Amino acid sequence: MKRSGTATLPLHYGKVPPWLYERMSALGLSIVEVILADYGKAEVLRRLSDPFWFQSFGAVMGMDWHSSGITTSVMGALKRSINPIAKDLGIYICGGKGKYSKETPSELLLIADKTGLNADSLVRASKLTAKVDNTAIQDGYQLYLHNFILSDEGSWAVIQQGLNDADGTARRYHWHSENLKSFVDDPHSAIQGVNRGEILNLTASDAKDNRNGILDISHTNSEKIMQDFANLILPQHHEVTAKDVDLKRLGALLYVTRELQPQNFEDLLLLKGVGPRTMQSLALVSEVIHGAPSRFKDPARFSFAHGGKDGHPFPVPINTFDESISILQKGVEKSKLGNSDKLKSIEKLHRIVAETEKNFTPDFDFDAVVEDERRNSFRFGGKTVMGDAKPSTDGIQLSLF
Repeated sequence: MKRSGTATLPLHYGKVPPWLYERMSALGLSIVEVILADYGKAEVLRRLSDPFWFQSFGAVMGMDWHSSGITTSVMGALKRSINPIAKDLGIYICGGKGKYSKETPSELLLIADKTGLNADSLVRASKLTAKVDNTAIQDGYQLYLHNFILSDEGSWAVIQQGLNDADGTARRYHWHSENLKSFVDDPHSAIQGVNRGEILNLTASDAKDNRNGILDISHTNSEKIMQDFANLILPQHHEVTAKDVDLKRLGALLYVTRELQPQNFEDLLLLKGVGPRTMQSLALVSEVIHGAPSRFKDPARFSFAHGGKDGHPFPVPINTFDESISILQKGVEKSKLGNSDKLKSIEKLHRIVAETEKNFTPDFDFDAVVEDERRNSFRFGGKTVMGDAKPSTDGIQLSLF
């Protein structure tokens, strides 16, 4: 996966409220721990270098599903929760937004001293990735965020983001050392942002002769370059609409978690007592952990796990969020003691949903699902940046199928 896609990222301002940031840190750490246990360090870095997965990851944590703010918030939350136990995990996160991005070299030097990794090589990689995206690719975006994620085995990923002052959009760049053969010849794992037509890209394969000294670079065919990318378009509108999600996948998820009961599945008995709403969240969390790359083409669907802080598609269900975190954390702790049954049950939930999709025909009212979530939001501790969800007069969960 050398290049994994492009996407439009509407710029969002404001801060993540503390009540959400705390939960993002906890859930993000638990998800990373399960990926580490089941798939290893290389897979964590591969996931982070995939912009489709990254956007879905942010959406499942209650962030605004389509905004550029996912980048800053997710990486800040991960750095906060992962770095204190980085030695045990074997994963380190450096850099950040603004002034924190400039601390990356010094942070890498400290990590190299602890792990025995080649400090000069890591610092060089950090500086070159920033130089390439800020200078060699002149696409109108000025970098303001740079995160360098590495394992104690020496592999790394870079996530950085730039701002275009002219139109108020952001572009996110992904790098991955596994596929990197050159810093200046088609090096990116992915670039996310608005396709703005022709750009000056000195890292493109077509620009090899230019790097060797030819000064005339005005004929670089950036349209050909952009054809190598999958295309994820994240719209300006805040609300989640039926067009933003895969209805077959969402419908199968709702059918399994709302209409069927856990006791119907022998393999899910360890999740007995978990209500339909939490099952819905756990199924999407499990998909983020265990889903194939092809399942992350519609990040909006993952907002049906824990809503969004702006109230779209519905307020963040705090009680459900906390229950998801608790179940995952207990599963991680038991797994460390040699009992992985609970985590296996959560993985099985994803597989049941995926199996149901095969013969599932979506026949439900998407708007009714969203309205049902909003109507019952107060029951689950619904919360947005504007305040708490209020009880409605007809808060009855609908039968959707």
